[in-house]
Amino acid sequence: MPDVHILVNEFVNQLKKRKIEGSQATAKQTAELLRSVISQQRVPQTNQATALINAVRAVGEKLIAANPVELAVGNIARRVLHIIREEDLSLATAAIAGLELSAVSDDEDDAERDDYPVLSAAAVAANARNTLRPPSLQTLLEDAPITAAIPHTSSSGGDSEGKSRSVDKGSRGRKLKHDVIEAVNELIQDISTCYEQIAEQAVEHIHQKQDRSLISGSDTLIWIFFPGEIALPSCKSMAEVFVLNVKQKRNGSSKTVLEFLCAAKEKKRSFKVFVAEGAPRYQGHLLAKELAARGLQTTVITDSAVFAMISRVNMVIVGAHAVMANGGVIAPVGLNMVALAAQRHAVPFVVLAGSHKLCPLYPHNPEVLLNELRSPSELLDFGEFSDCMDSASGGGSLHVVNPTFDYVPPKLVSLFITDTGGHNPSYMYRLIADYYSADDLVVKRRPAIGS
Repeated sequence: MPDVHILVNEFVNQLKKRKIEGSQATAKQTAELLRSVISQQRVPQTNQATALINAVRAVGEKLIAANPVELAVGNIARRVLHIIREEDLSLATAAIAGLELSAVSDDEDDAERDDYPVLSAAAVAANARNTLRPPSLQTLLEDAPITAAIPHTSSSGGDSEGKSRSVDKGSRGRKLKHDVIEAVNELIQDISTCYEQIAEQAVEHIHQKQDRSLISGSDTLIWIFFPGEIALPSCKSMAEVFVLNVKQKRNGSSKTVLEFLCAAKEKKRSFKVFVAEGAPRYQGHLLAKELAARGLQTTVITDSAVFAMISRVNMVIVGAHAVMANGGVIAPVGLNMVALAAQRHAVPFVVLAGSHKLCPLYPHNPEVLLNELRSPSELLDFGEFSDCMDSASGGGSLHVVNPTFDYVPPKLVSLFITDTGGHNPSYMYRLIADYYSADDLVVKRRPAIGS
């Protein structure tokens, strides 16, 4: 098996050089790397969870610093830290339950009760707490194990009990690593199949309904949006969906949006699709080509025509780069303008995002880098405008700003569709509480006491 330090350095270099881009790709490879880190990490007899947490924190801090814009990297690191805490708590709870059962059985046998002292509830609770926290200063000075508070009957009996206890701790450490690796494998599987899980919900949101307020004129449909209703209606003519593309990988298109629409098509839903071209990289052209190849009626429009065309669509469907803790969305540049246009015309603004894109941080958090500037060559030809862009001397009168992302506040989002179902923006905090621990919001290795 390759050395984990070599794997970490290779992945860090790929992130710095932008050889790996896109939330799904970075999230999956981050989870696979952290799985290798956990697998090769040696755990002590005590505080096994602390050792794993410190190892993951150290690697996660390097990965986040390599490319802060890819928020999915930090999300997965925090998810793995939460998994370690949950598995350790589960094992500790099972151990306490086993001790209580053994204490009850000892009470029923008077002879064995005289030979083996019954642990008090305070001793059991103290032992359980000690397994979840670092050793105290007094314990370190006395050079005694944490479980020394548990009484021993005799020297020979204490030696045998100490050996058995050591074996139990070693087996518990192996059990913890095994359970954590299994949970990380499930996380990797969820990341890989999030497209399919989101696409399965397309039939619930794009379907034919005749009993909705609908104004129809020629082939133009205007959806009168009622709060709480997320259905995309259709009458005799076809419903129209407005789609904005989001970058998924280099020179690629949003697979989430593509699979979502194609799943609705396979369920015999009848609709048209308007695709914004997504200048200056024009990923919308690629998405429109793929949609047309799968038999969907697709119309490509310029980004500047969004406000003019949005009044004739029933729903706006977009992908996302990240979903913040307050329900705000970090999305491709220009989507805030689209969201404002959708709100102005009462058109539902729906965001498709896998659970690995849920970020427990807020937009104002200092750890969040909301944007980055891309090369000006995507907008202007250096050869044609070189006279106006003298960057060497700084005397050029023409400057180019090419931001990558926009921030869409939660008040402009109608619905989030994730691999766990459809959710309102106000519910995102509950999902994030299930996936992350409050102790892991800042992924930094904590210094040792006294250092």
